[in-house]
Amino acid sequence: AIKVVPQTWEKTWFQWLENIQPWCVSRQLWWGHRIPAWFSDDGKCYVAEDAAAARALAGPNVALEQDEDVLDTWFSSALWPFGTLGWPDALENPSPLAGEGDSRRSASGERGSRENPEAVPLSPSPRSAYAESPSPARGEGKSLLSKHYPNDVLISGFDILFFWDARMAMQGLHFMKEVPWKTLYLHGLVRAPDGSKMSKSKGNTVDPLGLIDQYGADAMRFTLSAMESQGRDIKLDEKRVEGYRNFATKLWNAARFLQGNGVGASASITAPSATLAVNKWIIGEVVETLAKLDQAIADLRYDAMADAIYHFAWGTFCDWYIELVKGAFDDETRSVAGWAFDQILVMLHPFMPFITEELWGSMGARGGHLLIHAKWLSAATPINNVTLNDGTWIVSHDARDLIEWVIGTTTSVRGARNEAGIAPGLRLQAYVTDNAPIVGRYIEQAAELLERVCRLSISYPDAAPDTASVRVAVPLATLIIPLEGTIDLDVERTRLTKGIEAASKEAESVGKRLDNPAFVEKAKPEAIAKARADFAEKSAEAERLRAALARLG
Repeated sequence: AIKVVPQTWEKTWFQWLENIQPWCVSRQLWWGHRIPAWFSDDGKCYVAEDAAAARALAGPNVALEQDEDVLDTWFSSALWPFGTLGWPDALENPSPLAGEGDSRRSASGERGSRENPEAVPLSPSPRSAYAESPSPARGEGKSLLSKHYPNDVLISGFDILFFWDARMAMQGLHFMKEVPWKTLYLHGLVRAPDGSKMSKSKGNTVDPLGLIDQYGADAMRFTLSAMESQGRDIKLDEKRVEGYRNFATKLWNAARFLQGNGVGASASITAPSATLAVNKWIIGEVVETLAKLDQAIADLRYDAMADAIYHFAWGTFCDWYIELVKGAFDDETRSVAGWAFDQILVMLHPFMPFITEELWGSMGARGGHLLIHAKWLSAATPINNVTLNDGTWIVSHDARDLIEWVIGTTTSVRGARNEAGIAPGLRLQAYVTDNAPIVGRYIEQAAELLERVCRLSISYPDAAPDTASVRVAVPLATLIIPLEGTIDLDVERTRLTKGIEAASKEAESVGKRLDNPAFVEKAKPEAIAKARADFAEKSAEAERLRAALARLG
């Protein structure tokens, strides 16, 4: 009845349960549950729930002394799934949840207290479209035990699989006649950067509070989530924490940029209407990222969740969407950008609760509602430009294909500029060859976008002039960019030739070292790994420069 995740632990789980061994349940500690056993002067033992029950068993005139030991910690902890919820009294005397507590609200929306029985009307406040609508408490009228037992998922370290997890299952089955949870998720252990177990004697321990002070709790939390891959141990490297701190900074700077361009909080969870391809594209990307997150949640793949939201927030939204709309913020773009950024905050909140809550409040009025209460976008929410088929979002590919072509073209042209030594701000003229038929339509639809983002005008279907030029491979086509008037060709050829010679010489030198058996046999593994990395890097650099020289003609 219990699903073990990852499944590789199932064999170990059942092997232990099916081969039960004696269990010492007592400890010589000064705290804990006292052993429920009382001894008389003649050595007889009486086991009972309390002293009165033991006295009733022994007789009124028998002097009894309770065992001084306490129950094993894991034995007591095994009662946790139900012992903390009012068991065993709640089995016979359910205590309703509704109407109890000073801060509980009545059905009329009023709040009272024991000190002041007069109900005080709550002042009305505007509700954010993102906030959950009020509804009766789940399990209202039930006891805590019936409401929370059994639970859904237990998240535990695999190192206490027997000590705690199996014993909770055993006691739950015995006392409650039902397993305490439906899924047991076993995560890995946090280890030193080299994979060894942390030890004070080795001096390789990592102080999490120190990392939090240096990089923030959000960065630390995201690091552990991103590295948690169903049971695999986490090699905690400070560089990873630093990298996710930079991710938080990127998000903060994006929010400030959006605010500086008039973008604020979204008024609705439903995506705004969009006519521009770039806005249709980002709406589709939000939806597809949400679908990835939903699937990762269902699979208990926290690393996949972190990976999906990280690449969308940093790469897709911050690096490309903001770049594509920079300098062209109209009302539609402001509305779509605000909605997409809100969705990022909602998706990222479980991983980085502090910065996302701060940005949620700073982006605009929310009617006093916190991000933690915001709705998670679901298939039940209508999305413009997105259709729903059997509960699955189907994104229109037209806008996506166009924008991905623009991104691919921009990336290739910028790389060619850099390799040819062409100033980034210089406007270029390009001609198309070896193209697929769809490219003509892409050029027509994205002409203004390429001009603004790439500083590139594309003539189509005109032929390129017969002059020195650079050929750039872009998606579905090749661009020919004349170089006359843009750079000094002789100087550029000389620069590339010298670069090729230097990179080739270094690659050759490292290659000879790697070919030397004495080096490979005697050198440290780290030195060999570095030499191989250097060889690959210099070889690739030489090849890249040769390609750039060939493009000059």
